Amino acid sequence: MRCYERFIILTVLLCGGFLLMYTVRESTRDDNTSHRLHKVYWRLLRAEQRGEELSYKLFQMVEKLKTINNTGANVTISNSTKDSLGHSLNNTSTRRFLYPQPYTLLYLPHLSENDDSLQPRVYLGQGRSGVSLVLGIPTVRRQKQSYLVNTVSSLLFDLTPEEKMDIVIIVFVAETDGAFVKTIADSIQKNFPDDVKSGLVEVIAPSPFYYPNLSNLKETFGDSKERVKWRTKQNLDYSYLMLYAQDKGTYYVQLEDDIVAKSGYTESIKNHVSNVNTEQWLFLEFSQLGFIGKLFRTSDLPVIVEFFLMFHKDKPIDWLLDHILWVKVCNPEKDSKHCNNEKSKLKRTFKPSLFQHVGVHSSLPGKIQNLKDKDFGKQVLYKSHQNPPAKLSSSLKHFESHSLDRAYQGVDFLWVFTPNQGDYILIEFNTPQTVKRYRFRSGNIEANGDRFYNTTVQVLPSDVSVRQRVEQGQLSCCKPSSDGFAIIGSFINAIAEGPVDGALGGLKAMRLYVHSNSEAWAVLSEIFIQV
Repeated sequence: MRCYERFIILTVLLCGGFLLMYTVRESTRDDNTSHRLHKVYWRLLRAEQRGEELSYKLFQMVEKLKTINNTGANVTISNSTKDSLGHSLNNTSTRRFLYPQPYTLLYLPHLSENDDSLQPRVYLGQGRSGVSLVLGIPTVRRQKQSYLVNTVSSLLFDLTPEEKMDIVIIVFVAETDGAFVKTIADSIQKNFPDDVKSGLVEVIAPSPFYYPNLSNLKETFGDSKERVKWRTKQNLDYSYLMLYAQDKGTYYVQLEDDIVAKSGYTESIKNHVSNVNTEQWLFLEFSQLGFIGKLFRTSDLPVIVEFFLMFHKDKPIDWLLDHILWVKVCNPEKDSKHCNNEKSKLKRTFKPSLFQHVGVHSSLPGKIQNLKDKDFGKQVLYKSHQNPPAKLSSSLKHFESHSLDRAYQGVDFLWVFTPNQGDYILIEFNTPQTVKRYRFRSGNIEANGDRFYNTTVQVLPSDVSVRQRVEQGQLSCCKPSSDGFAIIGSFINAIAEGPVDGALGGLKAMRLYVHSNSEAWAVLSEIFIQV
């Protein structure tokens, strides 16, 4: 009996040992299998990302080959290739993808569900790239007033032809409603046709599959659910725009859709960048408000966007930007003063500020924000020139002290009540003048809508025989008007400028003549008569 019991006990122990060994083995196998599956998952994910990168690079090569074929020489996307690329950029079936960064799907995994989730909808654009400055303007549907057209007008107001060739303005309509986006694009096309045609101004929108579900966000910092959703989407908007802009120029300037720019802002930016370009900095600050006027090297944008996407649900964009500086240079063992000093080395502030916030109604419904940059200073609302002595008269009534005399002397701008058909501004020279060029600019950076419309520039030759030749249509430079005057130009997009043909000889007078009733007041912010 005792032998039998020993046998039973031994059998149980052996079975238990085998069971324990099997369990340990299976557990190890499960762990190994889980680990292997995890590694396979990440390999597949990296392979998918690599495939997207190769696809984008292949697309770039194809576009360059198209460009070479069409231009014979120039392989950059510029004005010389806009005809060849304009069609493809405005064809929804052939738009380019954003450059896919390895981290994109980690922070926005829903993007893998659709092939074109990072495919921008280019509504207006000629594919311009290779410029010095890329200006990014995100805009959304607002319940109240829209400031977008005035913002773009302000940025374009006094750009020289050379400056216009070296920047691109990207209006990013951060909405997936195609009808609304088209409304914005039509407005930009209507107000800035020449700038759209040249490739200076673009209008893009995201794929309808870009945004994740924003309905289950955690409420933080005492913000309401609606505000958390608003700031989270805003982070995604900025990130998308930066990704789109990164290969279009050397520097990227972040703006908003409710700002005005200081006259000469592009020259000021380029001069400041030139002075500090060899130094270490993350961004230059041309406005102290929020995220307005921040300039980055486009080569730094991928890292910055990665940080934004990593914490896009947690904090507003300007806080995240400050946190990047903290991560880079702040020592937790030292005080805040040391930290701020170190951060200031990576954040260079330019004064006076070049961009001012003018919007009152925020894109967040119900939010009123009267934010003003105290370092912006006074805006220059007119340009001064030394003009030849003349007697001045006008049928237009000026507002307060903004008179024609002061505008002609270069100490103020002319601001008149609503012009009507037949109104005029007459400049009678004290002695006949041989005028080489002229420029009349209407509107100014704060009242850009107060322009002269359907208004011609006319001259009165001092030589009677020249007047007769004009009346008989013998001079190709001009068309006859009335009272012996000859029409030599007109206001186009708020500016009338050009050379004066030498065949007209000495001029006795110049005149601006209004041919139809206007709906608004008019500003004449520049009078330049070169003799």
